[in-house]
Amino acid sequence: MPPVGIPDSGDVADITDVIEQASQGSGGRPRTTASSASMDNAVRILVEEIDSAGQDGPAKAAEGGQANGQANGQADPGRTTAQPPDPSSPGDAADANHGDLSYPRVVKGVRRAFATGRTLSYEYRMQQLKNLLAMMEECEEDIIEALRLDLRRNKHETIFVEVDATKNELLHTLAELKEWMKPEKPRKTMASLLDTLTIYKDPLGVVLVMGAWNYPVFLTVSPLIGAIAAGNAAIIKPSEIAAATAEFFARKVPKYLDPECYRVVLGGIPETTLLLKERFDYIFYTGSTMVGRIVREAANKHLTPVTLELGGKSPTYLSATADIEVATRRIMWGKCMNVGQTCVAPDYLLCTPEVRDLFVAAAKKVLLDFCGADPKASTDLARIVSDRQFQRLTQYLKCGKIVIGGETDAAERFIAPTVLVDVKADDPVMQDEIFGPILPIYTVRDASEAIEFINSREKPLALYVFTNDEQEYKLFIKHTSSGGICVNDCMIHVAVEGLPFGGVGESGMGAYHGKKSFDTFSHHKSALIKDLGAIGEAAGSLRYPPYHDKKMAFFRMVMRRRELPRMPTVRDMVTLSLGAAIMWGVSLALPQC
Repeated sequence: MPPVGIPDSGDVADITDVIEQASQGSGGRPRTTASSASMDNAVRILVEEIDSAGQDGPAKAAEGGQANGQANGQADPGRTTAQPPDPSSPGDAADANHGDLSYPRVVKGVRRAFATGRTLSYEYRMQQLKNLLAMMEECEEDIIEALRLDLRRNKHETIFVEVDATKNELLHTLAELKEWMKPEKPRKTMASLLDTLTIYKDPLGVVLVMGAWNYPVFLTVSPLIGAIAAGNAAIIKPSEIAAATAEFFARKVPKYLDPECYRVVLGGIPETTLLLKERFDYIFYTGSTMVGRIVREAANKHLTPVTLELGGKSPTYLSATADIEVATRRIMWGKCMNVGQTCVAPDYLLCTPEVRDLFVAAAKKVLLDFCGADPKASTDLARIVSDRQFQRLTQYLKCGKIVIGGETDAAERFIAPTVLVDVKADDPVMQDEIFGPILPIYTVRDASEAIEFINSREKPLALYVFTNDEQEYKLFIKHTSSGGICVNDCMIHVAVEGLPFGGVGESGMGAYHGKKSFDTFSHHKSALIKDLGAIGEAAGSLRYPPYHDKKMAFFRMVMRRRELPRMPTVRDMVTLSLGAAIMWGVSLALPQC
């Protein structure tokens, strides 16, 4: 996810209503007024705001693809920003260039398809998920090439963090979906003893999935998996910054998924502005905190619930008790992956001065192993996504003192993995989410001071603690708040299907992955069924007037007993019997005293 203040420019709300908010500085001071501007002028103002924040628009994305192709020794014949095909065909992506009526028509068509009820059955959902898995398997080379063009991402990294991570999520969902869809039977109380209690999992309806450019496959398909599994129809809006990947989705999704229920739409700021005017039943957005606020503002007009997967500065604490060499390899791996353009990348390091010196010495060896003597020649390092992002990152190199790296090449948008020391808490590199291969080290006296420093800032999306002291990492778990915490490693918690992933506070709201994705895109509908017979009516007659003390005393006695013990199931009885048989067998085998 792009850093705070560096939005994915394709994701913007109704400009006429939120442009004033979008044009506020971090301190809330208005930079410009758009109340009297035309729609075109408002778009221009927002573009300028986004440019000044450091994010390129679609044209820069196209240039990035060309530069990446040339850097790899291949010409890129005139590749431009993802161009949306004709919306009149259900199999094509929506063309926002057709004007205001384009998106209403697309959303209305998807809503009409959802209303047929076809997405509700287990068989339909399974087939769509299998089709999505087939797309990931059959189009692997297309995905690799798209990400090479967008990010100069090497094949192995793409397979690891995009293709296989997405396939694993699909396989997990396919294996568990039947269980997830089953209605739940909550425990009864005395008051509901004669009732039937059930919790059903209903789809929300037509949802909007807005992906990000830094991991444009995984961060788009992963929430889509949850939306399909829960029985929803979906509009898919990939980031136009990753233009080649957006074009891949526009071409391939209609060939693998039901084109009436799952539509890809393309476009930049004006198109997304129009898209967010439409009413959705849920919006799932991945990107910057600034644009997250705008998306939520647009959703609020329709009381649409949202999940916002945002970002922030993810701290890393390195204890003297840790294995410094192992910890350094894991920290620098997290910083080198996608050259730090990861929402959960370790953003800065907290440690004592003594540990800092050990870390720097170890990091020099680790980076030599990872990248060789000439990092720019390494095929394992991606490139910065755009010229403006590159310019923003190079400004951070002026903070503190460079002890490792620092080499740059503007023509290739290359920045070597870099370690900074002697940074100050108010330096820009310690204020903004870095979103690049630069690791500043801020020294503290001990774990307590590190916790105090972390708590003085906005809640991060991730927190990393490297220590062999159980009590030490428990301090961080108990006394800090973050989207997630990972002890003795970086980022891998995101790939565990059983762990919900999401932010808190400025780093986001809501979560997904595994069953949590299914729950996020589901409405848990409570149902109570009562008996109309004599017994049921007699039990319920306590609520009817006239009221008196004896009736009230009995009523309060019934209500006081909150839950009844759950009756053993057949499975419980089989397990108990099997356990008893095993114990009996063991007792026979043991010598008698």
